[in-house]
Amino acid sequence: MRTIACVVAIWLVLGSVASAQFWQPREPEKDTNVSLTRDVSIEQKLNEQVPLDLTFRDESGQTVTLRQYFGKKPVLLTLVYYECPSLCGLVLQGLLKSLRVINYTPGEQFEIVTVSISPTETPELAAAKKANFLKEYGRQDAAAGWHWLTGDEKNIRALADAVGFRYVYDPKTKQYAHAAGIMLLTPSGKISRYFYGIEYSPRDLRLGIIDASQGKVGSLVEKVILFCYQYDPTTGKYSLLVVRLIQLGGLLTLLILGGFIGTMFYRERTARTRKGVSQA
Repeated sequence: MRTIACVVAIWLVLGSVASAQFWQPREPEKDTNVSLTRDVSIEQKLNEQVPLDLTFRDESGQTVTLRQYFGKKPVLLTLVYYECPSLCGLVLQGLLKSLRVINYTPGEQFEIVTVSISPTETPELAAAKKANFLKEYGRQDAAAGWHWLTGDEKNIRALADAVGFRYVYDPKTKQYAHAAGIMLLTPSGKISRYFYGIEYSPRDLRLGIIDASQGKVGSLVEKVILFCYQYDPTTGKYSLLVVRLIQLGGLLTLLILGGFIGTMFYRERTARTRKGVSQA
């Protein structure tokens, strides 16, 4: 009996050891998609300065600096790559859709700088893309205000990091993973607004340009409208500010009331003057 008990005990011990080894937790496999998701984003850096001495090549192949496009007008910055099979085209088409609606033209009230995030793309490709989009836009006079740039890895990364545009290259698909959005900069090169997604409200884009211009762009009516709206950094949109609308309504009421009272006093004074003259 003792022998049988010992055999059973040994069998149980060996079975438990084997079971422990079999069920030992395995190290999880690395998921490259998780890394891509973590590294792809747009980090807001509002009011931070973009380095304007970074060098690129324009669509004609000439070496240029970002500074050449700043100084007088707000700059709308789009980071894409020209051979992107999907998302970049949607971003640019969304921008184009809004540009057709607003009564501002690149080169007049603002500039557009489109930069490829791929260092392998060429000025010839940039020129072809520019020609296609200007044809779709229907405003050939915008050619002088819409700039399509390419560059090397160092300068592209420096610009992307400055505006918080995080992207990664996926060697499996041979494509760039990136977020969808555009940035609006002041004439001095500071980040003013972010607009997210692939569709951009013409109203928000127009108000953003007026905001970024620091009062240099926009009619008096547009500036009054801007007073009633407030930019929300979390959504990248402008929303109606009820308090300011009430303030504006109160001011308008006072002006109307003041004008009415002033007119009444003027008429009464004129009537007294005429009465005095007639009595004399």
